[in-house]
Amino acid sequence: MTIPSIDDSIFVQRFARQPSIVSILPVKMTISGLIFDIQRFSVHDGPGIRTTVFLKGCSLRCFWCHNPEGLRMTPEVQFLPNRCLTCGECVVACGHDGQHLDEDGRSFERQHCVACGSCVEACVAEALTLAGKRMTAEAVVAEVMRDRVFYETSGGGVTLSGGEPALQPEFSAAILAQSKAEGLHTAIETCGQVPWASLEALLAVTDLVMMDLKQVDTEKHHAATGAGNERILANARQLALTRKPLVFRTPVVPGVNDTAAEIGAIAAFVRELVSLRAISSNGNGPADISWELLPFHRLAADKYRSLGLEYRARDLNPPPKDQMAVLTEAALASGVAVRAN
Repeated sequence: MTIPSIDDSIFVQRFARQPSIVSILPVKMTISGLIFDIQRFSVHDGPGIRTTVFLKGCSLRCFWCHNPEGLRMTPEVQFLPNRCLTCGECVVACGHDGQHLDEDGRSFERQHCVACGSCVEACVAEALTLAGKRMTAEAVVAEVMRDRVFYETSGGGVTLSGGEPALQPEFSAAILAQSKAEGLHTAIETCGQVPWASLEALLAVTDLVMMDLKQVDTEKHHAATGAGNERILANARQLALTRKPLVFRTPVVPGVNDTAAEIGAIAAFVRELVSLRAISSNGNGPADISWELLPFHRLAADKYRSLGLEYRARDLNPPPKDQMAVLTEAALASGVAVRAN
């Protein structure tokens, strides 16, 4: 099976056509959404110690995506064969002819799977897991608040990631609003490929926006991610005109953007954003715009296999430290401050 296309998600298509989504929701309004993970003690998703909530559904299909379980806006069963005990309990539990165990061995027929979770509940070895569950905003915030003491001592908080948080704008706004009501620092991580109205609706309850900038060449961006970058660049400019602190991130991927010229072009765009903010604020206050280079890694390979997806980045190697140093120098030569991780 190949990686799902953007058009596979009816949810994404629906919201891509919708010009205006949501205003900020009342804090106590009950609303639910689809997540695939809540990661505690995160230290790379904003300041301090944080809890990162990963939402299902993405409007891009980057071939190296580190969270393929977040692409589709539906629950999915992941199968880890190295954990399987071949006990056959999943076969008994499955009512859709998706699980098989016979003389030919163990097989998972995904075309029959409806992600009901019956096989997952029956699997004592946790070889089958369900990526994607529906939760209310209140339940998510209750989970986040378990670590309040760590946020208070480190200056941390909650970060919404994915997937793409702005594809579930009402749900994301409710989580952020309730987190703000609890006194937490809030942040979102976005790919930017969403209607501006969806992103703007989250800003009033967001303290920090982290956004990917993968390419400024639209054809190269489309080849690597399945979509052009016109909307992304436009949204980045809109964000620069706000006073929200912004962190732009560029994942350095071999063959996508790993040359000095390509990083220099992104640096020139970031410099434009810094200038836009300076003009819009009449030079009052700090720019609050920063940029990071993040080296590609192959840690997601097992996730793709567990979902029956093709991992098209399997033959790529992470950029070596000396190459990252060269790219950092290229960025600095453009007059833009940058941090390489």
